[in-house]
Amino acid sequence: MVAPSPAESISKARVAAPLIPVQGPSVWYADEYKNSDTWVYHLTDLDVRELTFAVEGVQKSGKAIKDVTQADFPLPILGPRLIQIREEVVNGRGFQLLRGFPVWKFTTEQTVIGYWGLGTYWGRAVSQNKKHHLIGHVKDLGLPGGHHNIVNRVYATHGAQPYHCDPVDVVGLLCLKQAKEGGLSSWASSHAVHNELLKRAPELASELAQPQYLDRKNEIPIGKGPFYKLPVFNYHKGRLIVFFRNSFYQAAQRHPKVGPLSETQVNALDTFAAIAASDKLRMDWVLQPGDLQLLNNHQIVHTRAEFVDHEEWERKRHLLRLWVAPPNGWPLPTEFEEQYGSTEIGNRGAIIIPGFEPRVPLDAE
Repeated sequence: MVAPSPAESISKARVAAPLIPVQGPSVWYADEYKNSDTWVYHLTDLDVRELTFAVEGVQKSGKAIKDVTQADFPLPILGPRLIQIREEVVNGRGFQLLRGFPVWKFTTEQTVIGYWGLGTYWGRAVSQNKKHHLIGHVKDLGLPGGHHNIVNRVYATHGAQPYHCDPVDVVGLLCLKQAKEGGLSSWASSHAVHNELLKRAPELASELAQPQYLDRKNEIPIGKGPFYKLPVFNYHKGRLIVFFRNSFYQAAQRHPKVGPLSETQVNALDTFAAIAASDKLRMDWVLQPGDLQLLNNHQIVHTRAEFVDHEEWERKRHLLRLWVAPPNGWPLPTEFEEQYGSTEIGNRGAIIIPGFEPRVPLDAE
């Protein structure tokens, strides 16, 4: 299935006001999609041929992957479809799955080039960590303390990822290899969570509309401190922008100037996560090799279950991640500059740390 046209999506754009239920396609419940494939696009044989031709063209050019633009990656048939999908993710339900990316026939370099090339149709790729990776590798690195170490980025461990959104407009995840066991991916409409919270406990919704402390987990940009403040519920220019990063609230408490979370804060954050995880809201999917998931971080929260991995490095669970700032992004309040660096549409949402140049690694590091 293909996403609706841009005009159709934009005409259905949600309208939000402080502590008023959100309306529109961004508010959905699991029953609407669990028995439907309207959110899945299967790459056709023609799509794969176009993709392969474009990848080979980049290889022949010798151009560095990070410098490849949409003009360098022509997709005459698939390209317009990718832009339609972007519209659905940005202005519609907020999520999409593509199936059939040919990881089984591509080399590692070809896979990374192909993924980057698709991303040029969705927006500008931005840095995801202190090493300035423009394509991130979601893989267990065996970090000291693993997911129990509060300052470790959980994506680099085998531990369960709590419900969260990434600090960028759109995140893409391409599965290369599955875990030996576990690793279920789940997501929910954070706009539906907002509406449910208003019905069940409006005082907790009010708490989440207040600024909350978040830790930077030692990824500190120039001129910034080790923590910052941002509400979970941000109402701006008729939209609700949700920013929920569960483990980052807990990590911020390690700083003496922050102190412990209040009972109300703990209750509000726990209730948000519990509603997102409920059968009523939660979508589940085991990402298989060749599956590519796109999520709008402003209206979707996602999670990943703990997994048991293979021993061999080359067989370990492995996903490629893109953080993308699309040209049709939402207006953001100035408070987002603390995490996004800028609120400029199409040029925001990156972790930029001194001493590293943006690059595209071919494996996790």
